[in-house]
Amino acid sequence: MLDVLFIFLGLILLILGGNWLLKAAVAFSLRLKIPRIIIGMTIVSFATSAPELIVSINAALDGFPDLALGNVVGSNIANLGLVLAIVILLGSIDVRKNFYVLDWPVMMAASLLFFGFLYFDGILEAYEGGIMVLFLFIFLIFLLRFQKSAVVEEERLDEKPLQLYKAVLFLGLGGAGLWVGSELLVSGAVGMATFYEVSERVIGITVVSVGTSIPELAASIIAIIKKEKAISLGNLIGSNIFNLLAVLGITSLITPIHVIDQQLLSNDIWWMLGISFLILPLVFIPKGLRLGWRDGIVLLGVYFAFIYFTIN
Repeated sequence: MLDVLFIFLGLILLILGGNWLLKAAVAFSLRLKIPRIIIGMTIVSFATSAPELIVSINAALDGFPDLALGNVVGSNIANLGLVLAIVILLGSIDVRKNFYVLDWPVMMAASLLFFGFLYFDGILEAYEGGIMVLFLFIFLIFLLRFQKSAVVEEERLDEKPLQLYKAVLFLGLGGAGLWVGSELLVSGAVGMATFYEVSERVIGITVVSVGTSIPELAASIIAIIKKEKAISLGNLIGSNIFNLLAVLGITSLITPIHVIDQQLLSNDIWWMLGISFLILPLVFIPKGLRLGWRDGIVLLGVYFAFIYFTIN
């Protein structure tokens, strides 16, 4: 009963946190005159990736490396196969050249870097984590200096930015709401999953990863409903980059991460690479530079296939 209560309270906090975070992101975008997709890929992505960071660090320190790895790999799959699918089922997203010239290639590069470090020896060492964090910093510096909008944004001539103290307050409240809400949700979900004696890897790749992807889902759905499509897409692409380079990079700097369940390497990591690659052709097919409801159905189908083959 307590686990169910944790899940319910976690969802409430995540919805509130997503709304507060969106308000702050829009305010900073207006004040700094920065394209919204950049705000989504930086501020919003970092806040919504905080649950993955905390869960992965705690899991690795407590001696559960598969939970840490499964959390991030599963979250990246869920962000694209579940969250992005739901977002584009609610409303199509038109993208620009910068999406496939910079944003998607960086996400794929981060995925391949992680794959190369982990696949051949089954260990993510501290120096490899350092390289991943350095790559993240280089990407963020380039993004803030040179990136243009990768999503067609709707004009709002009547928009006025929030006062600075309110924007900072909403940013803090949003991050805290997402953080605490995710902790409650994961605690309740893991408690229920453990009751059924599910393996550590399966819990990480399914229950925990979906739980820690709820912040992205909450923030992205609220963003799409309020017609902030650039923040929605930027949040998801940015979160996947942060999950790999920041979450696993920082975690491995604290303690090396060893693969225990080899199915993480033989199965899960390939699903992550596959669905990450799939986004590019979906952007061009069937209608160029757009993600629509048909793409959402394809992504959902891939995600449920992944869950089916992981559990069985």
